[in-house]
Amino acid sequence: MNPTANSSFVYVTFIRTTPEKLWAALTDPAQMKEYWFGMHFETEWKKGAEWRMLFPDGKVADTGEIVEFDPPKRILLRWRNEFRPELKAEGYALCTIDIEPYGDAVRLSIAHTMERAESQFIQAVSGGWPKILSNLKSLLETGQIALTQRDHSHGR
Repeated sequence: MNPTANSSFVYVTFIRTTPEKLWAALTDPAQMKEYWFGMHFETEWKKGAEWRMLFPDGKVADTGEIVEFDPPKRILLRWRNEFRPELKAEGYALCTIDIEPYGDAVRLSIAHTMERAESQFIQAVSGGWPKILSNLKSLLETGQIALTQRDHSHGR
């Protein structure tokens, strides 16, 4: 495979929490809405299940399938954007979420990859994930999010 035909984004952060609390935050729609600017996943959270990410108004943002589900260590998702035609046309990316204990904290790694050079989808998620994960870290460590929906929309 030609490495130039791939696009990828990797983000690693350390959160002072437990793998179980982080896992719950990643898979519970109520917690997700708090740090993901009102958005949340709708799925059965099991291998082979389809998932949809919904905007606060209920419109579908993204869809895919759960490829791997290993609580509280790993989630692997097929992921496609549904609301921007130019991103949807690129097809599916893979999103790997890995959780590892790291001392008194947890190492969270998010990797988004697509078999396409210079993917617009990968470029889009590389701008969104840092904001989402900053909010997740703040919420788990302090009980409050760092950025509001208003902050998020100003950064676009």
